[in-house]
Amino acid sequence: MSITRRNLFAIGAVLAGRKALGQPASTSTTTTTTTSTSTSTGRSTSGKLVVPNGSVLESKVVGGVRVFHLRAEAVRHEIAPGLTIDTWGYNGTTPGPVLEATEGERVRVYVTNALPEATSIHWHGVLVPNGMDGVGGLTQAPIAPGKTFRYEFAFDRAGTFMYHPHVDEMTQIALGMMGMIVVHPRGGEPHARDYALMAHEMKVPIGARRVDPLAMTDFNVLVLNGKSFPATQPLLAQTGELVRIRFANLGPMEHHPLHLHGHAFEVVATDGGMVAASARRPETTVLVPVGTTRTIEFRARAPGDWPLHCHMTHHAMNQMGHDAANLLGADTRGLDAELGRVVPGSMTMGASGMDEMMAMRMQQPANSIAMLGGDGPHGRISMGGMFTLLKVRDRLSGDADPGWYSAPAGSMAAEATAADLARDGIDPKT
Repeated sequence: MSITRRNLFAIGAVLAGRKALGQPASTSTTTTTTTSTSTSTGRSTSGKLVVPNGSVLESKVVGGVRVFHLRAEAVRHEIAPGLTIDTWGYNGTTPGPVLEATEGERVRVYVTNALPEATSIHWHGVLVPNGMDGVGGLTQAPIAPGKTFRYEFAFDRAGTFMYHPHVDEMTQIALGMMGMIVVHPRGGEPHARDYALMAHEMKVPIGARRVDPLAMTDFNVLVLNGKSFPATQPLLAQTGELVRIRFANLGPMEHHPLHLHGHAFEVVATDGGMVAASARRPETTVLVPVGTTRTIEFRARAPGDWPLHCHMTHHAMNQMGHDAANLLGADTRGLDAELGRVVPGSMTMGASGMDEMMAMRMQQPANSIAMLGGDGPHGRISMGGMFTLLKVRDRLSGDADPGWYSAPAGSMAAEATAADLARDGIDPKT
């Protein structure tokens, strides 16, 4: 590959990626990889729950018991157009499908291990008998490769919970083995647009397909329900409707302050139970620590395309690298001239900020989305990663994306006119 100004940055990203330690070993050649192909909105058969970019696990009732089947397996999964990973998950996806049930229901969950190592499943936040708790070596024998185990218990309370392995947690959770559980109250709950979103972070070296389970801090792929913006499906609501969003976080290390534009909400539940009305307070950002769920409720206040994103700024970017020199504010004209003698057409970047990198969409190694953003109605949206949209309209027709919001005349920020500046005594030069 010839070196040009458009791929110099990409080459640097590859060199930085080579410094990453310990990519996971390839799974056994006898292990089958399931390709994730789900593009549905993941609406449950009951119509109660919507899982953007995900799905609700099918179940059946046998002798009064609701029966599920989870399969732990190698998965090929697309994070966003341009980045596909080879990893581990459940039933062909990461995160795995949502388990949905009703308070008081007895469930039987079969877990088949198609991985090259042992595993188990812990029902995070669910109060089960000790022998069903899913901790390999402590409460049960690990599930060996090729074996199927049976778990059986009753959901004694409603809420939003999670499931994940408790064998080699560092590797298996890092690779994406996790899922959500939604248990609806026996007596029903207020009708709402009901969404489930699971946060996760991974380190995927530039140009690689495999997640690095040894990463502790430098995560560069941040996802909601396994997708990074611009691949995240929007949440929809009509003006005045009650909206319920169930957040879960089973990332390896990172907490996520999730911020919703244009609305205030209340945290109504955690994985520990309901929050008393007297203990709630209005918020616009909810911190979802590792290993927790947080459920928020609010009324859709006004039409618009309202961002919902992690407020840790690097978490709303795609495959950010952190090994480059900080050139912000530097005069790089002399440097460009010297580099040009060695690499004709080269160009340093970052002296005036990072937005130009996103706009240029420079050539990159295959299977990488560094600095990928999205196209919006007014130009480039310079965000990625853990970013999605709440699209509120006065009227919606079904579950289809209504497209971009068109603001009424006079209600959108625009360049100030000379008359505006003169009227209010504003001098842009001072």
